[in-house]
Amino acid sequence: MPVDLRSDTVTRPTPAMMAAMMAAEVGDDVLGDDPSVMALEAHAAELAGMEAAVFTPSGTMANQIAIRCWTQPGDEVLMEAGAHPYHYEAGAAAAVSGVQTKLLAGLQGILAPEAVDAAIRPEDDHFAPATMLVIENTANRGGGAVYPLEILEGHVDAARRHGLKLHMDGARVFNAAVTQGVSLRTLTTGFDSISFCLSKGLGAPVGSLLCGPAPVIARARRIRKMLGGGMRQAGFMAAAGLHALRHHIDRLADDHRRADTLRDGLAAMGLDLAPAPTNMVYAGVADAHEVVAGVAEQGVLCLAVAPDRIRLVTHLDVDDAGIDQTLAAFGAVLATR
Repeated sequence: MPVDLRSDTVTRPTPAMMAAMMAAEVGDDVLGDDPSVMALEAHAAELAGMEAAVFTPSGTMANQIAIRCWTQPGDEVLMEAGAHPYHYEAGAAAAVSGVQTKLLAGLQGILAPEAVDAAIRPEDDHFAPATMLVIENTANRGGGAVYPLEILEGHVDAARRHGLKLHMDGARVFNAAVTQGVSLRTLTTGFDSISFCLSKGLGAPVGSLLCGPAPVIARARRIRKMLGGGMRQAGFMAAAGLHALRHHIDRLADDHRRADTLRDGLAAMGLDLAPAPTNMVYAGVADAHEVVAGVAEQGVLCLAVAPDRIRLVTHLDVDDAGIDQTLAAFGAVLATR
């Protein structure tokens, strides 16, 4: 079997997760009577410290529903320059919500509250009003960077000063929580909403949650339906997500440890390595596409995200032997260059 480090979205359900899925009690989620979905949403809201939650097919949909809920057409949404809702969500903020995105420079994906203060323009009919701030934690293009708690608190203060709704794109937020040794609700204190994925490091096959105030989540359900995200016997997928939240959070520490081992091994080979605080390893190398093709022949899959940059992501389907195989494959390919 190849070692697949392209993303933490490639995981397969564990036997225990499959058993939970097959044993799920289901109904019709659009009609509001799927007990497994309701249990998942209640558990997610409790973890996030929010009033309610809605189960969506994807993180992109969850983020875009949040933007639609918190803004009006013509508004401006602030986010860090590498943020997922700008780079990887197909222009949905403009198409779905009619808003413009203002990108702010951060450091390794981490946006400083002072940058938000500087981005706010005075009220003027010429300017789109800034009404929302999106924080991505962990920051994908920042190498899986984690927001320090004091910076999150600074963003809560900045949002309140400027009357902004504050949303966390927490696709991999549990990686941040485990790294910092805190609860999810610690990271979301003061935020108006949060989305997080079940299908990344947590290992479920599909799905994300959007958590927030009950009236907003009620509106979110209508927008989910509008976008085609209403699901029927979704309880089978919800059962996988509930299993992931109950059993796969603490084990993220194993992914982080293996990412550290991978990073150290690649650095010893002379590659230029960015910091890897969670489960992502970004390596700088000339002819990245050729290197990726070479290690694929050795049974290791990863992604060239730029001509000179490779991304590798650890997850529950990659064990210590897989890391050893990966380092051996890179060593073999680099020795021929």
